[in-house]
Amino acid sequence: MIAKLTGIVDSTGTDWLILDVNGVGYLLSCSNRTLSRMAVGERVSLVVETFVREERIVLHGFGDAGERDWFKLLTTIQGVGARLALSILGVLDPDQLTRAIAAQDKTALIRADGVGPKVAARILNELKDKVGHLSLGPAAATAPATAAKGAAPALASSAANTALADAVSALVNLGYGRSEAFGAVVAAGRALGDEASVSDLIRQGLKELSQ
Repeated sequence: MIAKLTGIVDSTGTDWLILDVNGVGYLLSCSNRTLSRMAVGERVSLVVETFVREERIVLHGFGDAGERDWFKLLTTIQGVGARLALSILGVLDPDQLTRAIAAQDKTALIRADGVGPKVAARILNELKDKVGHLSLGPAAATAPATAAKGAAPALASSAANTALADAVSALVNLGYGRSEAFGAVVAAGRALGDEASVSDLIRQGLKELSQ
């Protein structure tokens, strides 16, 4: 099992590269994101995921472990093979993909070639619990303080998350992408605390988006 390769980039194509490792050329299937960071003649190290098929061995190369981990996660979903997973990772980096799933942003996923509404919905549905903790925002971060004041944490979290959702919807209505709006509102919530009003979150979110 090959897990990592270090060598000289010999040549590249639309979705592959050949890595020369001590005179041996390894053909690796890669995302556009990884390929954009490679230059012919450059010495690089790639994280590798090896797929063993009945008729051949396929090597998938990644510029970092985060992209490799998302590739492995995406390919556990029915209907998402290696090619489709690489297509998604070519459009969204790991952080953007995390935000898209936490925000349930179907539009962001459909940007990837080959991903239709049904596949996007399946990805969002099956992975939402695996990144759900990222969407708790300030409610989770301030729960101990809220409890110390004698308030019910569950109610405080519910109210804070409702405000977050309303602020995200408002920014989306202003023309921002859902993932983009989600990230800005979560950052605003962390800065303002779980008692921030929807209008405060919107104002702070707009400041975050303008930076």
